[in-house]
Amino acid sequence: MTQHSGNIFMVVAPSGAGKSSLVNALLAKDPSLALSISCTTRTPRPGEKDKQHYLFVEDAAFQSLRDQGGMLEWAEVHGNFYGTPREPVERALTAGTDIILEIDWQGARQVRRHYPQAVGVFILPPSIEALEARLKNRGQDAPQVIARRLLAAGGEMAHASDCEYVIINQEFSLALEQLSHIVAATRLRYGAQAARHAELFTQLGIRKTPSSPTDT
Repeated sequence: MTQHSGNIFMVVAPSGAGKSSLVNALLAKDPSLALSISCTTRTPRPGEKDKQHYLFVEDAAFQSLRDQGGMLEWAEVHGNFYGTPREPVERALTAGTDIILEIDWQGARQVRRHYPQAVGVFILPPSIEALEARLKNRGQDAPQVIARRLLAAGGEMAHASDCEYVIINQEFSLALEQLSHIVAATRLRYGAQAARHAELFTQLGIRKTPSSPTDT
């Protein structure tokens, strides 16, 4: 497996658990992190900007990139394609940049096939009632959509065990602190330090390679 000096963080959560808010706050707090921008074939919603919220592409361009192996993960949702382009992620990792993927559990499994060392963080709500309240309070969805999201959330949360870390987002500031700690601890893993400080390790006579993907 290629040794990169950057880390991949996959942040997974059901809709309404606060995933995007936590990721955006973390990016503002730690500018050394980068966010992976997903591709989609759906049309932009009001206020959405190309290359900021999504890479908006035509169906043919998406499928061509996918068929050429240019997607780390992809899915079709309600007739639209979504996916994570491989090249920007690989470029960031090679440059030593830590990158965050906001992703669902199915996408996380696909990414892990390419990068077994990727770190999964599952964001849970403190209760189903709290999740329902958050979905209603953000005022983005009709009641039937909220009901569908709540129904889907149970199946999504059943995959929390796929991730190395779980954060219960009851108090936002605490959840953000915990997410920051996970990033900091991952950066101190043996494999990450050996890749970032290869010259120093050589000078110090440290030549042992990581024994498993989780060491990277």
